[in-house]
Amino acid sequence: MKPFLPRAAIVIVFGICSYSHAAEGGWKAGLATIKITPEIPVPMAGYASRVKRYERVEQDIYAKALALEDEDGHRAVLVTTDFLGLPRAVSEPVCERIQQKTGLARSQILLNSAHTHSAPSLRGEEETESGIAPEDRTNIVAYTRGLQAKLVMVVRVALGRLEPAQLSWSSGVAHIAMNRREFTPNGVILGVNPRGPVDRTVPVLRVDSAEGNLRAVLFGYACHNTTLTQTNYFLCGDYAGFAQAYIQEQNPVALAMFMIGCGGDANPYPRGTMENARENGAALATEVCRVLDGKLEAIHGPLTCVFDEVSLPLQSYSRGELEKMTNGPSWQSGNAKSMLAKVNRGEKLRETYEAPVAVWQFGTNLTLVGLSGEVVVDYVTLLADAIGPLQLWTAAYCNDVFGYFPSARVLKQGGYECRGLYTEPGFFTPAAQDILVAKVRQLAQRAGRKLPDRR
Repeated sequence: MKPFLPRAAIVIVFGICSYSHAAEGGWKAGLATIKITPEIPVPMAGYASRVKRYERVEQDIYAKALALEDEDGHRAVLVTTDFLGLPRAVSEPVCERIQQKTGLARSQILLNSAHTHSAPSLRGEEETESGIAPEDRTNIVAYTRGLQAKLVMVVRVALGRLEPAQLSWSSGVAHIAMNRREFTPNGVILGVNPRGPVDRTVPVLRVDSAEGNLRAVLFGYACHNTTLTQTNYFLCGDYAGFAQAYIQEQNPVALAMFMIGCGGDANPYPRGTMENARENGAALATEVCRVLDGKLEAIHGPLTCVFDEVSLPLQSYSRGELEKMTNGPSWQSGNAKSMLAKVNRGEKLRETYEAPVAVWQFGTNLTLVGLSGEVVVDYVTLLADAIGPLQLWTAAYCNDVFGYFPSARVLKQGGYECRGLYTEPGFFTPAAQDILVAKVRQLAQRAGRKLPDRR
């Protein structure tokens, strides 16, 4: 039975032509997309100083689903969204409903947010927020609840459209990302650091029909989706949204999907205007199209999906330390004030944060690692060292966007990326780095990836 589609919900299905013979590798794929542009304008997420509603829609935003099934019947679904991030309070109810409606296990569901700072705010429940009007708070909650239903719907539609397919992948390079941790005599600030590390890799997954016609492309890039700054009040997907639109214009029957990588400490360069956003998107899309036209490696099954949560340790502070921190830099003071308030109420500070981690293993051809939170670039090399650099795609902002996840190096240097959690108070310890890397290695081994000898 086909999923029921509520009135006003339009799901676009990208069909894959069916053939009597199995596609190479035994894959089936299903595709769907749904527009998630609010019907009533709401405030946008990403910049705390921006509290009024967006003024116009520069570009519609979307949620897109890619459902996969290998020749043994193992299924999984990946959902990309044009949002700042899906926090646990929003994403987990969606995953629970998907499991109930489809029979998928939690490990078979991967949600990713493009981290655009020009998309709507999300809230599952009304909260009192400084500067946001009560009517807007109500509209944000209503929009979020409607969005959750649409995410479930787009998954069900994609799963209902599984057809024979071929999968292949490769990667390119795009020179958009700029390390933003600028060192000054007064410490690390948000700025421009041309000598700082970034990951400019552009991983590309191609989905073809059984006949070999392009039907979808999933691509990634490790950079904040922040070409547009706090002065922007036009709704859009920023460079990632424009890149997807460009690819679809060049390939009208195909669906383009974007999955952000470990870009927690990178910004686009240049940035600041809508023209910059379109140009950055075009540059990224041009590289994706170049990769699509080149030689890609076929992906075979089986598909093995594993999922777990990892307990990441948080810093403990005395009352006196927190009082001092409230007068520190802005990235530190806000969290410190919230922690101090909890201490003053007699509440215990949280000692760990349970962060979701996912690994999808595609035969011996590709390992997709889905990290949660705003992960800095160091984890690209840390994971490559831990589980091997080849046939590896590392994504971030998956399943739960809870705050920044810095490396031990970044924590030692200080700066904005050390701000820790923003869904609740807390700062990560340097030990969290190795704990996360160990968990990824454990899951990769469970999924069947051949790991390097660490002796």
